Amino acid sequence: MLNRQGRPTEAGQAERAAHQTFTGNKALDAEEPLLFEIGRADVSGVDLAEPEGISPRLGGLERRVPLDLPGLSEPEAMRHYVRLSRKNYSIDAGLYPLGSCTMKHNPRLNEKMARLPGFADVHPLQPQATVTGAIELIGELGRWLTELTGMAAVAMSPKAGAHGELAGMMAIKAAIEAKGEGATRTVVLVPDSAHGTNPATAALIGLSVKPVPVRDDGTVDPETVKALVGPETAAIMLTNPNTCGLFEKDIKAIADAIHAAGAYFYCDGANFNAIVGKVKVGDLGIDAMHINLHKTFSTPHGGGGPGSGPVVLSQRLAAFAPVPFVRDGKLIEAAAEACGEEQPFGRITAFHGQMGMYVRALTYMLSHGADGLKQASEDAVLNANYVRVGLQDLMSLPFGEKPCMHEVLFDDTFLKDTGVTTLDFAKAMIDEGYHPMTMYFPLVVHGAMLIEPTESESRAALDLFIATLRDLVMSAKRGEVDRFKGAPYLAPRRRLDETRAARAPKLKWEKPAPAAVEPA
Repeated sequence: MLNRQGRPTEAGQAERAAHQTFTGNKALDAEEPLLFEIGRADVSGVDLAEPEGISPRLGGLERRVPLDLPGLSEPEAMRHYVRLSRKNYSIDAGLYPLGSCTMKHNPRLNEKMARLPGFADVHPLQPQATVTGAIELIGELGRWLTELTGMAAVAMSPKAGAHGELAGMMAIKAAIEAKGEGATRTVVLVPDSAHGTNPATAALIGLSVKPVPVRDDGTVDPETVKALVGPETAAIMLTNPNTCGLFEKDIKAIADAIHAAGAYFYCDGANFNAIVGKVKVGDLGIDAMHINLHKTFSTPHGGGGPGSGPVVLSQRLAAFAPVPFVRDGKLIEAAAEACGEEQPFGRITAFHGQMGMYVRALTYMLSHGADGLKQASEDAVLNANYVRVGLQDLMSLPFGEKPCMHEVLFDDTFLKDTGVTTLDFAKAMIDEGYHPMTMYFPLVVHGAMLIEPTESESRAALDLFIATLRDLVMSAKRGEVDRFKGAPYLAPRRRLDETRAARAPKLKWEKPAPAAVEPA
């Protein structure tokens, strides 16, 4: 049973869910067991003769029992992972509306360039003379980042946004200690709307955190900052655009208040993709900002894979950039190689970051050009506001119907008295073929639903997404609670106890005990 768009009706979906098959498969939706349930530990897909005359060199630490891995043929292994991949949502499968995470399309050109042997096959221990092209690429990417931000220096080595954030704050701490103020400047101001990594980073390097309340409009008041700042203040950590999807219009006044007190301004650059080509953060009084290459410049994101979080530094902090860094086409590996006023605080990672991410990011920049990067930012903001206007008559906006930046924030007021929670609403989106938006964040808004469509999505894709959410809202308001409380109905697995899964995960497969046989 299909509707006029050729999609299954609710009755058709229920019929599909109820239809049983011998295999547990539903056409191309295969029920896939674990590897350990497919293979046998006593066989192997590859036959290797036991080597003779080998003397163990592990000092008595060699394995004494079999590894107990399942033996699979090559087709079995391939089919297993292909079937699993069909159960995962991805940016290649559909619109990914996670707010604050910027799940945008990764152009295939980027992947082609990253697979070039001169970049894909380099090893961190190779002599510098054999990787001059890779070093030149790192330097060129750094040049683009400093040009786009208007900052004096960049540290390319951090391997994720939070890692770059750590590097920036360590540079700030090094600058404070160089002035002999390390014992007194120990407090970091962090707005209530900040990413959770901000207070964690400050605490990790031995600084204490003082919260900064936000105004009713979701932004930080410079007068509040002036009242909180003092001789003990080391820095402020502010996200702009902030996690409410709003631009901090008073950022320059905030920076002036921080600098007047002798402190430093750290900007969380997670949302830089909203302002590339529009604003140079160096002009706003920012001293350090990390850049998520996966968010802003389309390198792959998620799944615990490789990341990259370069941090740009103002003239006040440039001397404290960590090693290694590129200067005049050469990689400076140790503080002893630095010269002039350079005072690297040390090393933030063993090697110089993620080469594949550098190649992908620079490819994205060069293929777009300066004007294309600016248009990408404009399109990201346009798409978010298109979603906002398409839903604002049915869903509630905590800060009113004013324009947002690259993401739009709704709250759960529109669900009041429906019996449907934010979590229920999000789970129902899975049945409609969408990954849920970011939920319950930022914490300054009750029942937050943060949506970021990114610049990658077409108007047709946004129209269908908006229509789907409108249908869900109207269904909730009509009292169709069953559509939500049991959702998702059509996913490979039904609603899980996510809290228990996080707190008591089962990290090792154990063979089930044989079923008890009842006596005749």
